[in-house]
Amino acid sequence: MNVLIIGASRGLGLEFVRQYRAAGARVTATVRDDAGAARLTELGAKPLKLDLLDAASVSGLAWQIDGERFDVVVINAGVFGPRADALDAPTADDFDAVMRTNVLGPMRVLAQIADHLASGARLALISSRMGSIALRTSTSGWLYRASKAAVNSVMKDASLVLAGKATVISFHPGWVKTDMGGSGADIDAPTSIAGMRTVLASVKPADTGSFFNYDGQRLDW
Repeated sequence: MNVLIIGASRGLGLEFVRQYRAAGARVTATVRDDAGAARLTELGAKPLKLDLLDAASVSGLAWQIDGERFDVVVINAGVFGPRADALDAPTADDFDAVMRTNVLGPMRVLAQIADHLASGARLALISSRMGSIALRTSTSGWLYRASKAAVNSVMKDASLVLAGKATVISFHPGWVKTDMGGSGADIDAPTSIAGMRTVLASVKPADTGSFFNYDGQRLDW
């Protein structure tokens, strides 16, 4: 199996690399710095430098993966931003940082990798239950919520364009004990990633465009 992980310096992305390598997969993964690249090399993965906020960096991704065809792609990079409630308007800088990373980044990456998917590939965008409108009962982190609702829209459009070539889904990884989720979260990264890997291995073309919990439960938009 040939796997590409976008955003693997730490947390969920790094755990994806660790588990896929343990399963014997060939893994290519992106990081922003030398420390992240060293962690990937230790795991036997091929590191690539990528900064989602830099258009030139992202436009160079396609040539770095020239000749590759990936069976699994996970687009994981993201930031939370301010934890403000609804009607507490974000600054322009905060809005740009969150939306450019969480939405523009995946949109740019998708354009670069579309021609590097193996037939029958599975492609996942890491979203969040916080992006669901139907399931929403809180307004905390409303900028992050808006960005993840937008990521789900991006995923749906990609699923339409790539229909017949790849199964495209988005995930809520759970509330995970990472730098973003904090130590009080519900589950650890190995549990989250193991669940998402199981879902990725089992989804069918008919599932394309769907939103899943890490344990396989379908989530409402």
